[in-house]
Amino acid sequence: MDSSTLPILSQASESAERNGSSDPETMKQMVVLERDKIQELKKTVPGMWRLPTNPDLCCIYRVPNCIREVNPKAYTPQLAVIGPLHHCLKSQAPKALGDVANTKSMGYINVEEHKKTYLAAFAQRVQGRKTIDEFRRIIEEDEAIIRASYSESTAWIKSPEFVEMILHDSVFIIEIMLRYSIIGPQRTGDPLMDEPCLENTVKRDLMLLENQLPYFILEKLFDPIVPLLRRDETLRTLVISHFGLRKSNLKNNTKFRHFTDLYRSVRVDKFQKYDREVNYTFHMHNADKLYSKGVNFEVVKEEEEFFEEFSSVEVKFEHGCLKIPCFLADDEVEITLRNIMALEQCHYPFNAYVCSYVVFLDFLVDNDKDVDLLVEKGIIKHWNGHQGLVTKMINKLCVGVVDHGSYYSDLVKSVNDRYKHPFYNSFGVLRRVYFSNMWKGTATIAAICILLLTLTQTVTSLIELLQKKKK
Repeated sequence: MDSSTLPILSQASESAERNGSSDPETMKQMVVLERDKIQELKKTVPGMWRLPTNPDLCCIYRVPNCIREVNPKAYTPQLAVIGPLHHCLKSQAPKALGDVANTKSMGYINVEEHKKTYLAAFAQRVQGRKTIDEFRRIIEEDEAIIRASYSESTAWIKSPEFVEMILHDSVFIIEIMLRYSIIGPQRTGDPLMDEPCLENTVKRDLMLLENQLPYFILEKLFDPIVPLLRRDETLRTLVISHFGLRKSNLKNNTKFRHFTDLYRSVRVDKFQKYDREVNYTFHMHNADKLYSKGVNFEVVKEEEEFFEEFSSVEVKFEHGCLKIPCFLADDEVEITLRNIMALEQCHYPFNAYVCSYVVFLDFLVDNDKDVDLLVEKGIIKHWNGHQGLVTKMINKLCVGVVDHGSYYSDLVKSVNDRYKHPFYNSFGVLRRVYFSNMWKGTATIAAICILLLTLTQTVTSLIELLQKKKK
């Protein structure tokens, strides 16, 4: 007898005795039932970890609950479900049919039907079923690698269903990007093209960490069909253009594993070239206090000003001035940052550049006065209507994030040293008291001029008096 069954037999025997029965057949049936329970527990279900994961392949993660619970909607697709981590939403959606209050479930169903329409339309672009069958073969060939890209086991999805899911999701992503690249002002009859709110929602869904496909499979499917599309364009340029990201911020040899990783790469690629010492940052004064003690603030001008969203995490401290890129404080940027930070916590814990940047920003912003100052300097832009909402958003971004050391530790040390320097303290006090705004500055200068004129007049009068005495 297998030793692993001994505890089960023991429990079955005790249960039989409690029930006043010691019939061997009854005990045998109970053992079989207990075994079935154990086997049921061993089956993989949605949410179970893959153990062990392959660190060279695994790159798509479930957001840790300590981060998720601060803002669950920031990590959950609203319309387009991509990949296996939210696959259950599609099976749960039909249960809510007819419930007009649950429009999200209806949205999932509509987009799933849209995927079928897009698959048929895409087939017409690329030699019909022949290309689609070739796509299916490529996905089947790389199925094991695709599954290994997820931190959770996907064994609960059977192979044929998994392949079809990846096929429909991949074609949906490629087709929607192709359509957006040629869209004009005319209406097309496609809600995802004609309604800007749906367009933005799908675009946001495609960058969520839990809603990703590994990029390699998209590239592997796209490259052979480029001649059929009659377009001199790679998937890389199509994706960067679709998301409105800065190609100039991305090195030509930069590899990214999925769209969330792409969003991170355009922010940290240039920043990575600097050799920075990573240490823990325990304290830095907020922006208003720093400014009162002589630390200046200046916004870093972007080369291409039509990009609203911040695209750099590079902060400099030169000649007593903190130079910071413009930060657009709105819901879209919050969702983007949260997903990038979740990726760094799971995949880049010791290269968490964006996390370091947000922690640094959190040090600067403590209250509404800090936001007022940074808005005045052009470092923060927002349309929330109230500074308190911006303060709350920035302060909540770091909740649940584990700090493994900051890339701004040397910079923070320089800022703190400047803050403590007595000369700059005095200079800061003078600026705050006498030159805090144009009117105070004008009044101060006028008073100084009057004082100088009075002093000059007094000295002149004394000189004249002395000259008269000599005569």
